[in-house]
Amino acid sequence: MQEILKVKINRANFKRVNLNESNFNRANLIGADFIEANLKESYLKGVNLREANLEGANLEGANLREANLKWTNLRKTKLEGADLREANLIGIDLREANLRKANLDGANLEGANLRGANLEGANLREVNLEGAELNWAILRGANLLKSHLVWTNFTGANLEWADLMKVNLEWANLRWANLEGANFEGANLKGTKFREAHYLTLEQLSKVKTLHDAKLNDELLLKLKEEYTYLFKSLDQQFLESQNNLLGTDPDNNF
Repeated sequence: MQEILKVKINRANFKRVNLNESNFNRANLIGADFIEANLKESYLKGVNLREANLEGANLEGANLREANLKWTNLRKTKLEGADLREANLIGIDLREANLRKANLDGANLEGANLRGANLEGANLREVNLEGAELNWAILRGANLLKSHLVWTNFTGANLEWADLMKVNLEWANLRWANLEGANFEGANLKGTKFREAHYLTLEQLSKVKTLHDAKLNDELLLKLKEEYTYLFKSLDQQFLESQNNLLGTDPDNNF
């Protein structure tokens, strides 16, 4: 393994360089150029790659745990099986990147652009994807348990059999998304846009926390309102009513 430990190499040029299995442990690489570089299975734990350009680079199996990749260009990169746990990925450009089976547990992807990215089977447990773009992304079988997905754009995304248990999808957009077999148990779907989503069923939505202000196709909306009226109440309303039931008081009683 090539070792480049804890060094400061701001704006360095590694364009198209073969750095297979290199060790950049906690190096400072702000603004560095890694366009089309080979970093396969390299050790990049805790590195600072803020504003760096890694477009088209090969990072398969690389360790980027706790790395700072804020505002970095990773468009069309190969990140299959990469370790990105707890990484700072705010505002990152991951358009058309291959993140198949990558581990992003606890990563911060707020405002990230993942349009057309492949995240099939990826671990996205407890990630922050607020305001992120995942339109037309592939998330088949991905684990998004307890993730923060407020205002996230999933337009046209493939979420077949994805685990969305206990996620917060407030005001998210899932128009035209493929939701076959997706698990929404315990999810907060306040204001979520589901119109024209594919393969969404009554059973899937019957297990959520709330559908308050959610936008649904008319047929599904009517069925849900007939059988699960309480789901259209806000979480605050549900909490107050449960407390009143426990205390045996009338919620309409103004004392």
